[in-house]
Amino acid sequence: MPWPAVEPSQFIEREIERRLMSAYRSSSLKTEAQLSLELNLQGTHQVGSSAQARTSLVPNTQPRDAKPRLLLMGLRRSGKSSIASVVFHKMPPNETLFLESTTRIQKDSIHSFMDFQVWDFPGQLEYLEPSFDLEDIFGSLGALVWVIDAQDDYLDSVARLNRTILTVQQYYPGINIEVFIHKVDGLSDEYRQDTFQDIVQRISDELSDAGYENAPVHYYLTSIYDYSVFEAFSKVIQKLIPNLSTLENLINTLANNCGFEKTYLFDVLSKIYIASDTRPVDMACYEMCSDYIDVIVDISELYSWDHSLRKPKGDQVQEAESHVVLHDETMIHLMEMNKYLCLVSVIRNPEAKEKKGLIDMNCRTFQDALNDVFSRSWEQEQEERAAAAAAATSAAE
Repeated sequence: MPWPAVEPSQFIEREIERRLMSAYRSSSLKTEAQLSLELNLQGTHQVGSSAQARTSLVPNTQPRDAKPRLLLMGLRRSGKSSIASVVFHKMPPNETLFLESTTRIQKDSIHSFMDFQVWDFPGQLEYLEPSFDLEDIFGSLGALVWVIDAQDDYLDSVARLNRTILTVQQYYPGINIEVFIHKVDGLSDEYRQDTFQDIVQRISDELSDAGYENAPVHYYLTSIYDYSVFEAFSKVIQKLIPNLSTLENLINTLANNCGFEKTYLFDVLSKIYIASDTRPVDMACYEMCSDYIDVIVDISELYSWDHSLRKPKGDQVQEAESHVVLHDETMIHLMEMNKYLCLVSVIRNPEAKEKKGLIDMNCRTFQDALNDVFSRSWEQEQEERAAAAAAATSAAE
């Protein structure tokens, strides 16, 4: 396959202009993109009566500065804490065997390209009782991740999940329900599929009987001993990104112009990919790209240091950039976009190493577009409004 003819001036300038001008100025993008970068954990407190708890319920509408929240729920020992530790805290999977059972709500604030909260709920907590304020739990929720232990008797877990879905759908219909059918690494392929189909059928039948034909429920087979849990969380997080379609369009343009076989935009901290081109995901390719991030991070930590006498010679690029050519002539190309994100691409074309400079130039152009996507002008507006309000209060006093 000949290397596609690409001129730097023809890369994605016109595509970026058209999409950014139409998408970024639209009100629909700005209303949901108000994802601030500061910690805003909300406590779970109780209210006095059932009536008070229910009358405060309103459809899920996040305020402008709200941060999306992920709830990890399920029965005890289903694997919720292990998932959170492996994905967000880089704990080796074997060490999760020593984790204690969760006895209270664990709240983690994940600082990344988009800060969000992860709440790990104890399996024994009866949050549907009248003593709990559902608005506090589900009010600013982005997704509910329900973990089912596929190696255990899952009938109780399915029944409790259905009760939770019916409650959430009644008051907060916009919440995504994500079901992780977990610990499938210990099941044979045939039994794994039978378990998956049985769980999906049981949940769907009960929701259908309750009148919810198309409830927003999505299912994933997961395990902490492979990359399936990272793939599942990638899909969950992507649904919380209001400008996902814009990112995918830009990545598609980049991949088509440079001849990339597959391109991922990774969150470096968790190795979750927040966007990719629209070609089918190949797990082997995803694992290869994810492992390459670990290699670059480890090397950077070893050899990146500031020397007091070192003087830069001209303008230098601050972000990391690397590529490697494998034995089969496949190239993996990594370029850091900002302190949180990196772009990792797989290139099968053997001529890629000769076009390295052109690839870098195109990726830098993509980086400029990405910065425009994640520019947070609304935060400046909030600071200006807050300063004006403080000045007005001070003047009144």
